[in-house]
Amino acid sequence: HVQLVESGGGSVQAEGSLRLSCAASGNIISTTCVAWFRQAPGKRREGVAYIRVSGDGMDYRDSVAGRFTISVDNAKNMVYLQMDSLKPEDTALYYCAASYRVFGLCSSADYAYDYWGQGTQVTVS
Repeated sequence: HVQLVESGGGSVQAEGSLRLSCAASGNIISTTCVAWFRQAPGKRREGVAYIRVSGDGMDYRDSVAGRFTISVDNAKNMVYLQMDSLKPEDTALYYCAASYRVFGLCSSADYAYDYWGQGTQVTVS
């Protein structure tokens, strides 16, 4: 089993920046991909950024490409999401997720992920 705990959310003005962190513990060696998803009130959960635990194979949702950067620090068992040039439409609850079933390119589908954190709120005004 893998436990994920997000932090770093908050309120920021448009064009500002935030860095989300996800601390992983447990049977981390079994995971292959990690990702960030988000869910705004009244909307479906959507994938934002994905990366292989080896640190390669990054991919992004079109609306955040060029503004967000996902990274991993395996020495610290951490996953990060650097968010720059934030927009009001980025407001959502952000979740960290990990999969042990995805091989090759990481999936953007939430059903491909096995472990989830509790989420951290990001509000952009």
